Amino acid sequence: MGPVPDIVAKQAELRKLDGNTFFKKDRLGAAIDAYTEAITLCPNVAVYWTNRALCFKKRNEWSKVEDDCRTALKLDHNSVKAHYMLGLALLDRQEFAEGIKQLEKSLELGRGAHPASYMVEEIWQELAKAKFSDWERSSFTRSDNLRILQEACENSLRKYHGLDGSDEILIEEQIKELKNVFAKAALADQPTDVPDHLCCKITLDIFRDPVITPSGVSYERAVILEHLHKVGKFDPVTREPLEPYQLVPNLAIKEAVQSFLTEHGWAYKMR
Repeated sequence: MGPVPDIVAKQAELRKLDGNTFFKKDRLGAAIDAYTEAITLCPNVAVYWTNRALCFKKRNEWSKVEDDCRTALKLDHNSVKAHYMLGLALLDRQEFAEGIKQLEKSLELGRGAHPASYMVEEIWQELAKAKFSDWERSSFTRSDNLRILQEACENSLRKYHGLDGSDEILIEEQIKELKNVFAKAALADQPTDVPDHLCCKITLDIFRDPVITPSGVSYERAVILEHLHKVGKFDPVTREPLEPYQLVPNLAIKEAVQSFLTEHGWAYKMR
């Protein structure tokens, strides 16, 4: 695709601004028309496609959201909004694994660009919801499979002892032991408390993007940045002076959190 003349590019940008105005007034049809005109004039600008996709998202027209986001990603594979909305569109048609993958990519890109932005928080909320739903489906399947297997094992055990004439007390003791085995197997899917060292000392929620201060205290990145901006440049726990540039990613805690969430998907559920 050849370069667009400057005068055409300027016209396209004006139509985009018109679309933004219409969108803020919730005039979605007019906004879609304006963005479509911008796309027609200058189809190689990813943001025109994602802006129109956002209108389709508000209308729940997910197939159109998907189409526009895929086009946007061909133009800019690092578009946070395109990955995010594509993920939502895929989740809507129950392509859970690929939808979650797109949300994870948008979160990674968003944290790199603007770690404290509302967009990052919104992406995390949707990702956590999708991960929890995925765990819930898997947990139900595992629970059902365990129940069926337990019943089959108990029946087989009773039949076996029925053939060799074992007494009822021995049978019941072995059945009790069998139930204990299956109860332990089901523990991984039972919600408990998240370990304190995996939680931010300010939000008390499980870490998403942990950073550590020179004082050795870990916080959620967006939360400590907001504290430094609005409250003051000091560590809220130790009260030591603290600047944003002194925050270092806590990769050990981040890895521990990811490992915990992989084994305990129930922890994705937001309070």
